Amino acid sequence: MASKIIVSTRKFQSNRLLQRKQMIVDVIHPGLPTVKKTEIKEHLSKRYKTTADVISLFGFQTKFGGGSSSGMALIYDNMDFMKKFEPKHRLMRLGFGTKKTVGRKQRKERKNRMKKFRGTKKAKLGQQAKKK
Repeated sequence: MASKIIVSTRKFQSNRLLQRKQMIVDVIHPGLPTVKKTEIKEHLSKRYKTTADVISLFGFQTKFGGGSSSGMALIYDNMDFMKKFEPKHRLMRLGFGTKKTVGRKQRKERKNRMKKFRGTKKAKLGQQAKKK
């Protein structure tokens, strides 16, 4: 399946300020619904001589009628710069972060409890909730 896809890039920029290369990726995949991001990462890592773990892919949309998709790719110089500059939600998708486990209802209840206090009592109530 991987041999049927064609990966091409356009609007390539080398962004030295953020220590990355950024580009738009066009994938042609006739007869296939979509292509896995891991396959696209493999193609890009071979082309740009990097490892697949420093590549971030996002925003892929299949064109109407199928057969081709396009999205963005960011290739960081190393993992440290990726963790520094990449948004937290994309790092979580890649498995580098953890999501906050506090539920929405608990946050709302805490917010409403804190409305009833002012000053130092409010700060103490906030510290108490964070310890639990």
